[in-house]
Amino acid sequence: MKRNVLRLALPKGSLQDSTISLMRRAGFAFAVSERAYTATCDDPEIEGKLIRAQEIARYVQDGVFDAGLTGRDWILESGAKVVEVCALPYSKQSARPVRWVLAVPENSRIRRVADLEGKRIATELVRVTRRYLRKHGVKAEVEFSWGATEAKAPDLADAIIEVTETGSSLRANNLRILETVLESSPRLIANRDSWANKWKRRKIENLALLLEGAILAEGKVGLKLNVRKKHLPAVLRILPAITSPTISTLSDKNWVALEVILDETTVKQIIPDLRRAGAVGIIEYPLNKVIY
Repeated sequence: MKRNVLRLALPKGSLQDSTISLMRRAGFAFAVSERAYTATCDDPEIEGKLIRAQEIARYVQDGVFDAGLTGRDWILESGAKVVEVCALPYSKQSARPVRWVLAVPENSRIRRVADLEGKRIATELVRVTRRYLRKHGVKAEVEFSWGATEAKAPDLADAIIEVTETGSSLRANNLRILETVLESSPRLIANRDSWANKWKRRKIENLALLLEGAILAEGKVGLKLNVRKKHLPAVLRILPAITSPTISTLSDKNWVALEVILDETTVKQIIPDLRRAGAVGIIEYPLNKVIY
């Protein structure tokens, strides 16, 4: 009997480490060889492979993989027909989306998109850039950049459209950002036929649920504490208004136990106040996943 297997494409390159880390927090440990492209998963029902993010959407569309993780930018650039299962807001450095921005040299006379008429633009995101120019009614030459795009202007291009998280690399190359062309974050995508398969769809949906739970848990911790009932109002006033703690009765009817999920930055500020308000047995613990 043929066993069920989900063929999963993971992004190789800048997103590789953060993706493997996210997968681990979601409960899927991948072993990756430095030289091989195979990502062996501790779940025998998943076969992983590392592929350039730019190519994943096309391979998923064509059925080489059942599912994959890649950026919204590369889905749009490839024009691939895939199922976007869920957005996963993480990146190489932070949880913020990356931005594809239009940038020019600091001393350039180009001040707005209309000034690009007849100019040359270098970018890896050629199709998206052409659509962007058409939207603004601008005709310009768009050429594919094989890398080091920041170095193309002004000698090889009048402007560039490049991806950035912080803008620091652009500033280091004396480039000025005119505007954001596209914001992008990773997506879990699926092949349409695989999505129609009952077993594969359930496996992909389970994966999505756990990945979203791992992202929701980032920067959060659990907090347990005991408090006398007479001190409970004072303790509840200290907890952030948006929280809804679980309150349980203890064997001693004069005491209750509270359990709540909080931002890690908040906990260090309120634990001393909770203790002064009468809370005891305070336990802080890390979270891998938060599922709502």
